[in-house]
Amino acid sequence: MDITIHASFLPHDDPEAALAFYRDILGFEVRKDVGYNGMRWITVGPVDQPGTNIVLDPPAANPGITDDERRTISEMMAKGTYAGIVLATKDLDGTFERLQSRDAEIVQEPTDQPYGIRDCAVRDPAGNLIRIQELR
Repeated sequence: MDITIHASFLPHDDPEAALAFYRDILGFEVRKDVGYNGMRWITVGPVDQPGTNIVLDPPAANPGITDDERRTISEMMAKGTYAGIVLATKDLDGTFERLQSRDAEIVQEPTDQPYGIRDCAVRDPAGNLIRIQELR
């Protein structure tokens, strides 16, 4: 079987802030920016990986959830407990310095974890946890 990860979804509650974070702070390219009924879906990804995408989507767009569930999602996003993603880099220290210099919300500085990886963590403007592991 030949299966790849084509897209992952992360919620956003402010498309302009999300765009600024993923494009200007992480350095991802914008691949699509689609509006519909007052909402925006923004697809971003690493410049050198055209087949790998993150779709930043408005959680309110899901018609299968109730208003109570939407409120819960908003509360969890505000606390940073709703969604996250793990990225990887060969230069964790350089990446961290760039994120810090661009005023990313730092959650954890580069750390050697007891389970064998070295990583750091930041939050995007919607509260999503972005962990970045060092490739060894």
